Amino acid sequence: MKIDEIDRKILRLLTENARMSYVDIGKELNLSRVSIRERVNQLMENGIIEKFSVVINSEKVGKGVSAFFEVDCEPAHLVKVAQTLVDNPAVASCYQMTGPSTLHMHVLVEDFSKLEHFINEELYSLQGITRVESHILLRRFKSRMGLKL
Repeated sequence: MKIDEIDRKILRLLTENARMSYVDIGKELNLSRVSIRERVNQLMENGIIEKFSVVINSEKVGKGVSAFFEVDCEPAHLVKVAQTLVDNPAVASCYQMTGPSTLHMHVLVEDFSKLEHFINEELYSLQGITRVESHILLRRFKSRMGLKL
């Protein structure tokens, strides 16, 4: 499916506020509610919109420590290590990367003792890990969920 400028405008509006009604989007774009609903349905059916979700402020729900990890793995253990890590509730995201680090991971925990436990008991104990480098987030300047058009 090719998207046109109207679809792009709909996507921009929904990216800013996924709860925006079809009526309000229609008013913004001078289109009917039905037309907007049909376009959004097409965008969903074609996988352009994967899902609608809520963004939760991690600090306000008690996850005050945010850390990023670069984890090198032996190739034979990569998938098993990644599967184990993504099943861990502290892991917010995990990606296989090119370059010197095999996995890039974002972890959210309540405090530094929980981070120490995660590193020592849950990360270092995995077979196949050859190197771990961690970076503690001090301040967030920008954070974006999903793709902006």
